[in-house]
Amino acid sequence: MPLCRRPFAGLLLALAAFVALAPVARAQSWPARPVRLVVTFPPGGANDIIARLLGQALSERLGQPFIIDNRVGGSGNLGAGEVVRSAPDGYTLLQATVANATNPSMFENMSFNFARDIAPVGGVYRVPLVVVASPTLKARNFPELLALLKASPGKLNYGTGGIGSLAHIAGELFKMMTGTEMTHVPYRGSPPALVDLLNSRLDILFDPLPTSIEHIRSGALRPIAMTSAARSPALPDVPALGEFLPGYEASVWVGITAPRATPPDIVAKLSGEIKAVLADPGFREKLTAMGAATWPTTPAELGEHVEAETAKWTKVIKTAGIKAE
Repeated sequence: MPLCRRPFAGLLLALAAFVALAPVARAQSWPARPVRLVVTFPPGGANDIIARLLGQALSERLGQPFIIDNRVGGSGNLGAGEVVRSAPDGYTLLQATVANATNPSMFENMSFNFARDIAPVGGVYRVPLVVVASPTLKARNFPELLALLKASPGKLNYGTGGIGSLAHIAGELFKMMTGTEMTHVPYRGSPPALVDLLNSRLDILFDPLPTSIEHIRSGALRPIAMTSAARSPALPDVPALGEFLPGYEASVWVGITAPRATPPDIVAKLSGEIKAVLADPGFREKLTAMGAATWPTTPAELGEHVEAETAKWTKVIKTAGIKAE
């Protein structure tokens, strides 16, 4: 009998070793073919450009192409839904954005629960919005703007890139925290809103910094404040709203996610590679020039952020009665 037990015991040890080493082998072999990164914005915009920069850097590090697949529609729900239903093998990824945290409270009967159905991989970058004033507005800074709003409730207007956009929601949070009233003027994207602001047909605009930054640098537009908790390295002389309104924060954020059941070893490997790309001075410099800041996180930190942002913006959206178009 002892002679019979030895081969069986050896087999058990070999099996245990195989099970222990399988995740390591899987992570080492991934990626063995091209990886698809779904971007829910059209080609040419800041989100798309940075996704391509990241994809190129990951391709160079990992030896496989990272193919950008622009899936536009449903305020990001189309692309996100496609990814959460994809095979959880590490070959389909999503460029997740703040829209994935605001959509659940604006769209009824969504076919997926984003926070539940994704595997967070890691943060990539954050971009503040900037509050910019028209050239003729009689307010040169936040205290002057607040005084003007208090003196003329409901008479000033603010523009955004659309109903339900982060800029719209950020404007409503601004009104709630300052106890002021403004009229929302939605546009189909930032460019037409900027035209009206430059021609003083708008009073102020809540806008992603990359869209407005060149107008600010040229002196054509006057920045009032960033919508972040701290100042932006891209425009360090412009104060943050958080300096005047403690707790106020509204930023565009972008991270990489995968389908929920993606193996943790692949998630960990990809997260490490993304952090390595974000640590590269050349990559950071490119993002800073666009008004963005690198945002390296662990998978757990990104997951916690998604849940916190979803809860935060749900309160604002419900209070303001914002509905998706």
